[in-house]
Amino acid sequence: TGEIAQLLSSRELQVGRLGGELSNTEIAERLSISRRTVENHIANGLKKTGLANRKELARLLQSL
Repeated sequence: TGEIAQLLSSRELQVGRLGGELSNTEIAERLSISRRTVENHIANGLKKTGLANRKELARLLQSL
């Protein structure tokens, strides 16, 4: 799991953790970034980890 943390940027980790409970718009507002940037961070996190959805990503990242 430490390897996963190294694969992702700090922002991807932050957004990924929030992705399990908040919408893209809510994450964007909380972090003062655009909704599209949130979408990109979620997509990158999924691609880098090989996971299928944002709930799985959030669960994994919250366990780190």
